[in-house]
Amino acid sequence: MSYSFGISRRQFLQTSAALGLATMLPACRELSHLGIPIKVYLPGMQSGHGLRQHTSYPAPSSERKVGVAILGSGAAGSFAAWRLKQSGRFTSPNDVVIVSGPERFGNAAAGTMNGLAYPLGAHYLPLPSLASRHVRELLFDMGVIESDPYSEKPTYNETVLIHSPEERILLNRQWQDGVVPRAGISQDELAQQQKFFAYTQSLQHALGNDGRKVFSIPLALSSVDPAWRALDQISFATWLTQHGYTAPSLLWYLDYACRDDYGIGIAQTSAWAGLHYFTARGGEAKNASAGAVLTWPSGLNPILQHLQHGQTLLDGMAVKISKQNEGVQIDVFDGQKTTRLIAEHLVCAMPLHVAAKIIDLKPLGFDPALHLAPHAAWQVSNFLIDRFPAEPAQMPLAWDNVVYGSSSLGFVNSTHQLIRIAKPAQTVFTAYHAYAHEQPAAVRHRLEHASAAELYETAIADLDAAYGWGNPIKARQYIKQVEITLRGHAMASPTVGFLSNQGVAALQKLDGRIQFAHSDLSGLSVFEEASWWGEQAALKILKQSA
Repeated sequence: MSYSFGISRRQFLQTSAALGLATMLPACRELSHLGIPIKVYLPGMQSGHGLRQHTSYPAPSSERKVGVAILGSGAAGSFAAWRLKQSGRFTSPNDVVIVSGPERFGNAAAGTMNGLAYPLGAHYLPLPSLASRHVRELLFDMGVIESDPYSEKPTYNETVLIHSPEERILLNRQWQDGVVPRAGISQDELAQQQKFFAYTQSLQHALGNDGRKVFSIPLALSSVDPAWRALDQISFATWLTQHGYTAPSLLWYLDYACRDDYGIGIAQTSAWAGLHYFTARGGEAKNASAGAVLTWPSGLNPILQHLQHGQTLLDGMAVKISKQNEGVQIDVFDGQKTTRLIAEHLVCAMPLHVAAKIIDLKPLGFDPALHLAPHAAWQVSNFLIDRFPAEPAQMPLAWDNVVYGSSSLGFVNSTHQLIRIAKPAQTVFTAYHAYAHEQPAAVRHRLEHASAAELYETAIADLDAAYGWGNPIKARQYIKQVEITLRGHAMASPTVGFLSNQGVAALQKLDGRIQFAHSDLSGLSVFEEASWWGEQAALKILKQSA
């Protein structure tokens, strides 16, 4: 199989390494539809199915003693490695080893077409609040925060703050500023919108009876006041109905927000999680407006690049973990051979549904049959665009472009941050779609065997609404290549009752040689949560090794 048009597998590996495409290549299908070449990636599918089917792996051909083995190179594992390195106590190559997993950088991986970088998953980071001190420390270390990192309003690097126009929504066949539907909406609906946002704004500084913020990021710092936690026992849709919110424009927007962050709609989302989305962050900057975000052409990949700089990485995926008297034994398979790591400490920074296949979690208090959270399936589609489509002068192309009423999540312009005097000749539009209103297992099965036409139909939906690219002739005038990434277990979803998951609580409290670090421990698949658990795992190891 050719892994990229016109280049060899070796060349593909070399050019993709800097952007975090998997060294253990994900399943890849070369397809075509309407004369447009389509490449489909299914990262982690082959290796995950191998674990599920109890594949026999080669016996270890070598052993390697390490201080800390970190299984998973996504945000949680990378942050744990960075924190350990920052301590100054882990300096030799074998002190900390990150096992890459099937896709280096996980959901923060990136790709490139014709020299243009684009995200394969996470594409922005909201300004972190004071509660996310660990994220601010990282951003200061990167130079993203230029001064006053722990003040109410730090100064951020202008090149990373999202440029204007930030976002727009296509409503009644016209683009309007922002993503909350307003143009042509009745006064009654606008009043409901205003009421909802006024209420959530009032909750941003609300405290529970324990003196903690009701809603915080990281989630672990939120109040455990039972009166507020009771919201987790009903859906967000139920809460909205109970409080008289019926405006179609507001309900669609709230559903869109939940699909965007959680991969599920308001009918499945916990009411606590629904309100948390709008109240928990509140980060500000001296040189940016409220609600600004940080982004790069390749999404969050530069953050992961920074975290892994100077770290020791081992390509492959852990296939077996066993605890020994003096440490932890991990077998890592790289597609050809198995290496056995003998580690003093282990950070299991992989999704819990994967961890459950390689380590017995029941003795640790986690029963997969009872405690595994649902994981939403996502499709991330990148379109190489040969020329920019015409846009209305009063509302030009924004970074984020959303279509009202769509079941997809809009598209992002990857070169938005690079545009200065003139637009580049080409760009990449990244279209996002969460399969939010279907059973995740059924979606995963369908996507595994989906045709080019089926995937393309989903990918092109919002671009068709915006530009009429559902027309094959028109599409071929603009689209030169499409790369589709299917993430069957993209994110844990905070469904009703997720806060009372006793199995997850047990893993959070572990304080031995094995630590768990993943956004699954929060139930919210966002960078601040993943990095928080990486931080906690590292701090426990530092304490144990003092």
